Amino acid sequence: MTIGEIINKLSLNEVATATGLDKNIKKGYVSDLLSNVMAFASADSIWITMQGHQNVVAVAVLAGLAAVIIAGGVKPEVETVDKAVSEGVILLTTNLSSFEVVGRLYELDVRGE
Repeated sequence: MTIGEIINKLSLNEVATATGLDKNIKKGYVSDLLSNVMAFASADSIWITMQGHQNVVAVAVLAGLAAVIIAGGVKPEVETVDKAVSEGVILLTTNLSSFEVVGRLYELDVRGE
């Protein structure tokens, strides 16, 4: 399942996109604890969070994540979007809860660790 296909199937909003929408995603990680994501998320996975501040982008870059989904209707800060664009991080939003996003990703054969 590619990031582009995930965007379409979950009707995600593209806040900051870059090259890489054709990247295959096999793993996902959900957490709002940034240190947890840095320690346990696999590179090239998709991260689901409810955090909208700039540190989300820094963690995504540090962990080598393929994309970030900000769930629960949380709107990322302008600085977050600007940083995602400058760092080439795919940043997506949805009104779906984190629980619902993870369930739908699981149905699409995206698994956890």
